[in-house]
Formats: sequence, structure tokens, C-alpha cells
Amino acid sequence: MYINMHNHHNMMKVIRDPIHGYIELDEAALSLVDTPVMQRLRRIKQLGLTSLVYPGANHTRFEHSLGTYHLANLLADCMGKESGSGNWAEGGADGGARRTELRVAALLHDIGHGPLSHVTENIIREYTGRSHEDVYQILESNLGEIFDRYSINISRVAKHIKGETGFGAALNSEIDIDRMDYLVRDAHYTGVPLSVDLVRLIHEMRFLDGKLVIGSGGIRAAESLLLSRFLMHPTVYYHHVTRIAESMCVRAVECMIEDGFDARMLHTMDDQELFMQLGSYPGYPTEIADSLRDRRLFKRALYEGFDAVGENVLAHRRNVRRVEDEIASAAGVDPEYVLVDIPKPPEIVESRAFVVIDQRLKPLHEVSHLVSALGDAQRDNWRMGVYTPSEYRDVVAAAAREFFGVRKHKQFRLDELIT
Repeated sequence: MYINMHNHHNMMKVIRDPIHGYIELDEAALSLVDTPVMQRLRRIKQLGLTSLVYPGANHTRFEHSLGTYHLANLLADCMGKESGSGNWAEGGADGGARRTELRVAALLHDIGHGPLSHVTENIIREYTGRSHEDVYQILESNLGEIFDRYSINISRVAKHIKGETGFGAALNSEIDIDRMDYLVRDAHYTGVPLSVDLVRLIHEMRFLDGKLVIGSGGIRAAESLLLSRFLMHPTVYYHHVTRIAESMCVRAVECMIEDGFDARMLHTMDDQELFMQLGSYPGYPTEIADSLRDRRLFKRALYEGFDAVGENVLAHRRNVRRVEDEIASAAGVDPEYVLVDIPKPPEIVESRAFVVIDQRLKPLHEVSHLVSALGDAQRDNWRMGVYTPSEYRDVVAAAAREFFGVRKHKQFRLDELIT
């Protein structure tokens, strides 16, 4: 729903958003939104296959991009009021241009994502060397004309998106507007009751010596953001059913690439096209695409935390295929029916964000006991999994326990009883 507001000579459009209320788009933003690269994001789910667990999680990268743009506007307004434009006059350019760059970077920060967002992210990086933040090429070839028309600097916007500039930190650092939008939005659409005062947090953010920092009045709001993220991790982002579905999907895409599909095509595709593509490769890719469509998922043969498998298990992250082959051959199962999922060790990077107290900079975890405790608690949430179709569950479980030398549980903690 668009509402026209004549603002001086400038065309403004207002879009209704369930999280932020109304989002105002200026002329430049509108031109960018109405391009194929931005519209593709309407067809990419923000949370990949999470809707198999949380049926409401059907929101897309598109509305998340608008939300991030909205928060960039808020931040730019706060900064503008606070400093004339002194804060923004990095490298001698005028504050207005810098603010525009940051807002444009916020709007476009996800155009490099492949289908199902994070599901294809590592595959794209592995086969093409591109991360979803390497967007210079995309900007130049698809949006160059618009950037020229509004005299916006492409390479600076690309750098902001990678978090390589002082302002880019607002978009890509320990506590950034990208994260603020997706946390609150993901909670809303999964139905997880969280409340974070984003407006307060943004009002307390400022640049100090080229660093993005939080004023002492923002500590409570920052804590609630971190607490939310901590609660979302085990319940949403690392829910075992999501991990299983995503592992299946990744394996099917890898299989398709081994059969000759060009991985460089991925970052121009949307979710639907990925499934159609999988369906056009007979054998495993087609079979998995059908299983995901009908929600016939692999089951957990092994699902353990550090107390059962030890920290050394992380060394296997480098060569998961070999582990899968070994367990599969011990169990007498085809290797693509044994999926080993060893997530990165958990860390709450936000706890390293800086807070200004009495003109001095301190990392958040030093000023907040809550935040430092969350760092330790996050380790308890970590789980590794071995997934397989239910008919192979027992043989694969035995082989996997043997391979990983699983220790029998000594103590039960509450989180083990309820997962």
C-alpha cells in the first residue's frame, strides 16, 4: 500500500510494515526498490526452510531490506541532529552524501544472497569465492545507471555493505541495524515473544573516533537485543528440524553441482527456481526436493553437546564429507543418506560492542554481567547432529556414537530434558 506525500518537490512514498509501522521511501530508494535485483528478494525467504517448523516464518529478504533501510534512516536522523554533520564528515565529504550512502547500503545489503538465504551461502562461497556481501559487481552491472542519476558512489556503498568503513559498522558489526531488524522481525513471524526497544538503542548509538558505540543509556536495550538473540538461537536459528532440512538441501545442491550445474547461477536465482532446478536433476537432487516439499525429513541419529563429544569434534568441520563416508560405510548405508552437521562454536559477537561510560570506551561484556553470562550460556546451546532417514536410524546411530566416541551422560541439565 503506497501513500503519496508531497514533501517539498520531493516524491516520498510510505509503505506499511508490521514491525516498524510506516517506512518512508524517497525517490532514490524507490527507483532502487523497483529493480529486478531488489524484487528478486521478494522471492527469497528470510529464514530459508524454517517455515517447516514455524509455519508463520514466510517473510522475505525484501521486507527485511526495507526494515533495515528504515532503521538506517532513524540512525541518520539521530546522528544528523546530534552533530550538525560533524559526525558524518568522514574523509571530508559532506554529511548528506554519507547519510545517503548508508541508507542505500542498508536497502541493498542483501542483494547478494542466494536462494533460501543462508542455505546456499556457504556453497556460493565455496564454489565462486563470493560472499553475499561482495556486491560491487551486482551494483555496477544492474544499478549503475540509478547510482549515476542520484550521484551516489558505488564503491563506497559496496564497502559499507562489507562493513569496511566507519559507517559500514552501522550495517555490519557487533550490534548493527541489519541484526536489529532481522531479530525483531524473525521473532514476530515465528511467534516468539520478544521485546527490544530498537528506537531507544538507535538513539543511543553514535560514532566516536570512527567507531560505532553505544551511549550508557542504551545498555538495557542492548542487553535485551542480546538476550533475544540468545533465546532465538536454540529455538529458531538452530532448531534441529531446520538444521536437518537445510543439511538435506545443501547436500542435494552439492550433488547437483557435481552433476554439472554451474554454481555461479545461484546468486541470481530465487527459492522456487532452486527447487525447480533440483527437480531437473534425476536421482538424489530430485528425491530430496520432493522430500522437502512433502516434509519427509531425515531424523536425528545423534544429537549431542560438547559434554558428550568434546571440543575436538570441531576439527572435523574441515572435512565433513570424509566423516559422512566413514560413518556410512560402517553402517552399510549410501553416504548421501548420512548427513553430519557440526555448527561453528557459538560466540556472541555483540558482547564486544563498545559502550561509552564517562567518556571512556568499554566492551559491553565488561559493563554487563548479563552479557558476559550469556557468552558462557551460549556454549550450552551448541549441538552437533548426524541425520539419516528413519529406517537407517539405529545402524547410523551406533556407527556415529562409535566414530565420535560419545561419552555417556553424567549429569542432566534442564536444557537437555526439554530440547
